[in-house]
Amino acid sequence: MTFGIADQIPKFYGSVTVGERGQVAIPAEARRELNIVPASKLLAFGSQNAKALVLVKVEFMAEFLKAFTGAIQSLEQVMKADGPASIRGPENSGKQARS
Repeated sequence: MTFGIADQIPKFYGSVTVGERGQVAIPAEARRELNIVPASKLLAFGSQNAKALVLVKVEFMAEFLKAFTGAIQSLEQVMKADGPASIRGPENSGKQARS
């Protein structure tokens, strides 16, 4: 039985070299599979600590943010319905600590 985990692992498309002007060429296979064509808009995210750079298509990020916003709104409704107890956590559930 599989749980689709393999579908979640990012695919390695190869390595790129940064040119003198800071440009890189996206591997052809990646461009084909991800439908990256001339004038495609990509967002660049990075982390100095991880020394990583990630490129994300603008269309994907817009869809992701829309879904994420919906999930947050659903969570807020659940929290409102449950009242303050839903955000207190077990350490603040009203039990007195023993000394």
